[in-house]
Amino acid sequence: MTQVYVAGIAMTVFGRQPERSLHDLAGEALQGALTDAGCAVDDLGVAYYAGVTNGSLQGQISIPGQVVFSKIGVEGIPVYNVENACASGSSAFNLAVQSLKAGTTDVALALGAEKMNIPDKVKAFSIFEAGWDVSRAEENYQTLVKMGEGIVPPPGSESDKPYSRFMAIYAALCRWHMKTYGTTQRQIAAVCAKNHQHSVHNPYSQFRKSFTIEEVLAAPPITYPITLPMCAPLSDGAAAAILCTEEGLERIGADRKRCIKVAASVIRSFTHRRLDEPQKNVGRLAALQAYEAAGLGPEDMDVAEVHDASAMGEILQSENLGFVPFGGGGPAAERGDFTLGGSIPINPSGGLESKGHPLGATGIGQLFELVTQLRGEAGARQVAGARHAIQENGGGLQGIEEAAVAIHILSK
Repeated sequence: MTQVYVAGIAMTVFGRQPERSLHDLAGEALQGALTDAGCAVDDLGVAYYAGVTNGSLQGQISIPGQVVFSKIGVEGIPVYNVENACASGSSAFNLAVQSLKAGTTDVALALGAEKMNIPDKVKAFSIFEAGWDVSRAEENYQTLVKMGEGIVPPPGSESDKPYSRFMAIYAALCRWHMKTYGTTQRQIAAVCAKNHQHSVHNPYSQFRKSFTIEEVLAAPPITYPITLPMCAPLSDGAAAAILCTEEGLERIGADRKRCIKVAASVIRSFTHRRLDEPQKNVGRLAALQAYEAAGLGPEDMDVAEVHDASAMGEILQSENLGFVPFGGGGPAAERGDFTLGGSIPINPSGGLESKGHPLGATGIGQLFELVTQLRGEAGARQVAGARHAIQENGGGLQGIEEAAVAIHILSK
């Protein structure tokens, strides 16, 4: 079996960056990854570009990768454009791994970039309405919000400002978990407070303000039980990874001590399952597949980055990854198990709700954090002795779950 390594990886600061262009952000991420790997553009054999909003927000419906890469010095090699909703960056990374294992090249690039902050906020938020079957949008919405039936939101817990319908769906999923397992709003707020506290130590994070649980609960409501700090923001940013085979590492003269093994790279799509079948959740199945491929289990993981477009996502994914039983995510979060210094630190970067969520760059940004952790270079947010790390990144909605899920396991 061909072993694949992350030789170089980099990201920009995520956040509102109105003065910067898409290719400016992408260029910074590319140059950072090249420098980190110790190689040049001419060493690249293939490039995968992840972008979700290039067409809808910038009008570049086709060939966004070729256009962006042409402005930052990448040309002449195969370029593939990857769109898998919020899992686009992770999907580009997975395809880079596949190209190396197939032997088509020995050095591959995966890069994701987004410019989501535009003057027209309604248009910016409309991109989320495309992350499901648009021909059945109203039917989808009504089916998904029914998950929250049985819990009546308290007075004053609904925002009077417009918000994405996906937040109403996240809230319905929260309420289903609450009535099924006894999860509380305070436990969800504990996840959020922990991630914002982690983000204080992350120089790449969009938000670096600490919150207490009480402050999260008292924050402006979105829709019960979600409050504003529990939600990922609109973000601009880019991230890039350079992957190599053994031959590629030798050719570019990489520093082997800083190269991180890709122990598993898995992409799965949704299935039609029932709500009472959490063991069939696409995230759970993808995690089991990744653990088998890596020859490792949840007990071997030292640190995790998971998809928390709302804070509830971390609770769900902690269960899908096998860190706790189904229904155990809320109590574990409140105990501090997922905090730095806890039994399994999750989202030391601050997660999507703090670090930011530039869709196409998100997955590679998560992997940047895990590589940094495994290299022992995370500073005040370092997980001591980290040797194995796992990433989960979901995209879109189909049925009652994510349309696509990526799981990566990295090893020192």
